[in-house]
Amino acid sequence: MDYKFALALSLPIAIGLAAIGSGFGLGRAVGQAMEAIGRQPEAAAKIQVAMIIGSAFIEALTIYALVAFFILMGKIG
Repeated sequence: MDYKFALALSLPIAIGLAAIGSGFGLGRAVGQAMEAIGRQPEAAAKIQVAMIIGSAFIEALTIYALVAFFILMGKIG
């Protein structure tokens, strides 16, 4: 097994795991934010801003994984 075969096998698995992890993270963050807003509606603006910033960081990690995917795909061909 050479490195090209290993990359071709592991890259789709890695990007899938990154997407699943991001989905779970976003779901948990948004769910907890909605729960917090339900408990304390007067703090909704602050909670929503923090949730959006956190969601952006979670999505950024997934985008970094996608960029790494495309860079490493260039090593295969």
